[in-house]
Amino acid sequence: MSARSRTAPIAAPLLWADGSALLDALPIAAAIVEQDGCGSPRITAYNERFAEAVALSTAGTLEAVTEQCLDGEGIIATHLAAWFLDVGAKADLDFRDGDGLSARFYRFKLAPLPSQRNSRRALLSVVDRTAEVQAERTLRAEMLRDSLTGLPNRLAFTEMVEAAARKEDPAFTGHAVLVVDMLRFSRINESMGSLAGDELLITFARRLISALRAGDTLARTGGNEFGIVVALRRGTGDALKAASRIQEAMNAPFRLSELEIKVECAIGLAMMQSGQDPEELFRNAQFAVKQAKASGKPEVYKPKEASLARRRFSIETELRRALDRDLLELFYQPLIDLRTGEVSGFEALARWHHEDRGEISPTEFIPVAEESGLILHLGRWAMNRAATTLVGWDRELGKRLPISVGVNLSAIQVARDDIASMVEGTLRTTGLTGDRLTLELTESAIVQDPRRATRVFDALKALDTTVAMDDFGTGYSSLAYLQRLPIDVLKIDRSFVTGMMVDPDSVAIVRAVLGLADALGMTTTAEGIESRELATTLATLGCASGQGYFFAKPLEAGEALTHWKSRLRTAAR
Repeated sequence: MSARSRTAPIAAPLLWADGSALLDALPIAAAIVEQDGCGSPRITAYNERFAEAVALSTAGTLEAVTEQCLDGEGIIATHLAAWFLDVGAKADLDFRDGDGLSARFYRFKLAPLPSQRNSRRALLSVVDRTAEVQAERTLRAEMLRDSLTGLPNRLAFTEMVEAAARKEDPAFTGHAVLVVDMLRFSRINESMGSLAGDELLITFARRLISALRAGDTLARTGGNEFGIVVALRRGTGDALKAASRIQEAMNAPFRLSELEIKVECAIGLAMMQSGQDPEELFRNAQFAVKQAKASGKPEVYKPKEASLARRRFSIETELRRALDRDLLELFYQPLIDLRTGEVSGFEALARWHHEDRGEISPTEFIPVAEESGLILHLGRWAMNRAATTLVGWDRELGKRLPISVGVNLSAIQVARDDIASMVEGTLRTTGLTGDRLTLELTESAIVQDPRRATRVFDALKALDTTVAMDDFGTGYSSLAYLQRLPIDVLKIDRSFVTGMMVDPDSVAIVRAVLGLADALGMTTTAEGIESRELATTLATLGCASGQGYFFAKPLEAGEALTHWKSRLRTAAR
């Protein structure tokens, strides 16, 4: 070890004894602070950069700094006192000097120096962070601002909700979050271009601003979605009035590229609860928007509706697993020839017994399957299972049974799946002939895309299958479809059938459907027959076949075959 390095530790305290020379060598503002006993700290030395910092401060002079910052109980004096009592305490302190645009931001850092004459000493370095803080604030402002409309963005909206939750104002009873979704925006954007879409968003935002009251705040939370925090004086009524003002502001058409376009919006409301997570509150309002799109009017979030939606998602997950594991079953409801009393066929109906939930109704899981797209998988499974069952019955009895099986097709299947290819594949793999397969479609499958429906119907008839229109009379189809499409069977909806014994109008409707079918060369099936009187009346009116609990409920495959045999013997007697 050299002589110089050995003497360095001894020289350091000596060099800091005065400190002025070393302070001047530092590239930042620095000073030496001393404290005697319990007295106030004082500055005993400082460099030129420290003097410049003092001159720029609101204090202006070293004497004023001592009076305002080191004496008394200010934040700097308190910090120094605590540090001198415990040198291991936090050494850094960030503070602001001044207000408004002229405010400056500093960071103090303390480092211990050797004591001198019973005085504790510290090196105080001062870093001017004003430029850094201003840059951070500018960057944050950009991060929280929507560049197109100049409004706060999604992130800023969350902070706005948090601020509203913390705010205590006796003039208001609470707050609500409104989510406003501009309808038809994507169509306008696609047809008129993104520049017109941007212009529309800016104009839409301006109209929203014009509908706000003092205390309300607005943000753009998505592409064509805006969020509003509304201060309430009279609870939900104020929130609904705010929604009404917004709708009134959108009444006048928007002028875009010499065109006048009517733009409507869907508005969802969620009432703020104490301690509620802002994201949860925003999701609640978004959920209400979906309901508003369906109802055509502003909707207030209802927890029960959200619970049902969550159940639907749960059903979707469980249904996907059930299909993958082949946990669903097909039941078969007999179709009875009303003239002979024999079973002429069966309608295949999906049933689901969940190991935890028990029986899940088709009225619950079929809409979920349609919404999620699982109906394609479910439909193919049902088609194959029904055909396989009928062929199995033939094999069991050693002959071709004089019965058919009907399988329901969803409008989603008609729109998205290759129905003809699916049916052809099922017939080929199972060996079933097309004349023993009835495909039942609702009127909605025709109305949504008549041209596609026509192609599908023609392709199915080419396979020699029977095509039935299910729930006839409950939809919105034109009678022209009946004349143009190759429909073989009209199924009269149970809503008309069950009311026949008490409602003359229902009898008139059923009679009209039967007459229409006869004129067009179609046969008819009545659904929902639950009494002998209904069966007799329908047979008298000329209805060909019927189904309902009077004859039999949906049966498992084995029970269905047994039922067919029993009806055959009964009809023979």
